[in-house]
Amino acid sequence: MSLSTTPKPRTSFSKLKQILEVPNLIDIQVKSFNWFLEEGLKETIQDISPIEDYTGKYAVEFGEYGFREPSLSIKECKDKDMTLAAPLFMEVSFICKETGEIRRQEVFMGDFPMMTEQGTFIINGTERVIVTQLVRSPGAYVMATKDPSKQVLVANLMPARGSWLEFEIDKRGMVNVRIDRKRKLPATTFLRAMAGIRNEETGDDPGFLAQGSDEEILSLFDGNPFIQNTLEKDTIKTVEEALVELFKKQRPGEPPTLDASRSLLRNICFDPKRYDLTRVGRHKLNTRLNLDIPEGVRTLRKLDIVALVRELVSLPVEIDHEGLLLDAKDLAEVAVHLPWDEQVHRLDEYENFGNRRLRTVGELVQEAFRIGLYRMERVVRERMTTEAVETITPQSIINIRPVMAAVKEFFGSSQLSQFMDQTNSLAGLTHRRRLSALGAGGLTRERAPIEVRDVHSTHYGRMCPIETPEGPNIGLIGSLASYAKVNDFGFIQTPYRKVIEGRVTN
Repeated sequence: MSLSTTPKPRTSFSKLKQILEVPNLIDIQVKSFNWFLEEGLKETIQDISPIEDYTGKYAVEFGEYGFREPSLSIKECKDKDMTLAAPLFMEVSFICKETGEIRRQEVFMGDFPMMTEQGTFIINGTERVIVTQLVRSPGAYVMATKDPSKQVLVANLMPARGSWLEFEIDKRGMVNVRIDRKRKLPATTFLRAMAGIRNEETGDDPGFLAQGSDEEILSLFDGNPFIQNTLEKDTIKTVEEALVELFKKQRPGEPPTLDASRSLLRNICFDPKRYDLTRVGRHKLNTRLNLDIPEGVRTLRKLDIVALVRELVSLPVEIDHEGLLLDAKDLAEVAVHLPWDEQVHRLDEYENFGNRRLRTVGELVQEAFRIGLYRMERVVRERMTTEAVETITPQSIINIRPVMAAVKEFFGSSQLSQFMDQTNSLAGLTHRRRLSALGAGGLTRERAPIEVRDVHSTHYGRMCPIETPEGPNIGLIGSLASYAKVNDFGFIQTPYRKVIEGRVTN
C-alpha cells in the first residue's frame, strides 16, 4: 500500500465560492509574543538604561540579550508540573565615569515563560492562555457631556501613562481644565503657565506660546469668543502667577515656589519618564487634531494642547451678550445639526472601534516586565551607593528577584491569564481569540456602562456581536471575527467590498 506525504487539498462542497482564505486563527497570539521577544523586550530595557547612582558618578548599562534553549520539553513540563521557560542572559556594564573604567559581564536575568506553537503557555504544568484585552486607545477625544447641567462639551487628552487632561466648556461659556480630575482652573491660566516652560525643552517652534500675554493667547485662537470670555473672567495675568496657581490647585497644603511649580508642570506634560502617549497615542493625536509631529515624540508639546482647545472651542456653540450659553438643552445634541461629513469627524464616541484597541499578549507581558525592571532599578541604585566601588561587579548589583516576581505574578494571578478551555479543540481555539474589556487598566463589571456593553455599528466584521456570555460579563467579553486582523497599532481591521456607482464589486 503506497502512502502519500503531500498535504491534502481542502475540498469545499458549498454552492457559494470562498472569497478569501481564512487567516491563521492563532496569529493574534503567536505574532504578538514574537514581537515582544524581538522588539518589545529591547524597548523596555532601553527605557531604564542607563541606571545612574544618586551622585551621577557611576552607571549601569544594559546591552545585548539572548535566550538559551528551554531545559525541559512541553511533555516534561506537564508531567513534572514545571513551567516551560527559557533562560534569559543579558550583557551588563558597570561604568565608573571618573576613571572611565568599564566592567562588563553576562548576567543571568531569570527563566522567562515561553509560548508553545499553539499560542499557549505551560505554567506549573498546566496550559494557560493570555486573553487579549480591549481597551480605550490613548489620544484626544471631544465629546458631548453626560451632565448638561454643568458642562456643555468636554475634550479629554488621555496618555497610556501619566496625567489626564480634561478641558470643558461650562454653562457660563468659560473654558476650564482639570488635571487628573482634581479642582478645575481656567484653561487660559494653564496656557499661560505653559509659557513658563522653555520651547527647547518641549520641542515646540521658537516663539510659540512663549510670552503668555492675553494678546498672544487670543491670537492663537483667532479671537475666539470662548477664549475671550475666559480671559475676561480670569484674574491671573502673569506667567509666574499662573504657575503658582496651578501648583496650589494640584498640591493644596504645600508651600508654592516658582521652581516647584515649573517642575510640577514639566512632570505633568513633558517628562518622558512620567508621561507616555506611546506610538499609538501620538498617531491618534496627530490624526484627530490634524498635526504633523513625528511618531517618536511620545510626550506632549504646547502645540498639542493648543490644537485640542482650538478643536473644542471651534464647535458650533454660541454665547449671548450676558456670557450664558444659548440653547443649553440642545447642546448635548450639537453634532446632529452639523453636515453629515463634519458631524462624523467632530464628536467622538468611546464605543467606536476606531477608538478602542487591543493589548495583545506581547504588550501585556512587556508591561509586567517593565514593572519588574523599575523595581530592580531602585535596588541597583541603592547597591551602587552602599557597596564599595572596588568590589562592585554587574553580577553583584543586579538582583533579578523583582523582575521574575513581577512576571510570575502576571502569569500566575492576572485576570487575563486563564486556564485554557480544553473541553474540545474548538473551545481552546475560541479561548485564544477571546477579547476582554476587564483586567488591569480596563473596566470593572460593576462600573461598566451600558454603552460599552452594547453592539456598535463598528463591530461589523471586527468582533462577533452574538458570542458574549450572559450575566454580569455581557458585552465585556467577546470574540474576534474570523477574517479580522490586528494592525501595528492594535486596531482591528476587516476586509470589505468596494461599492462603485451603487454596485458591489468582487
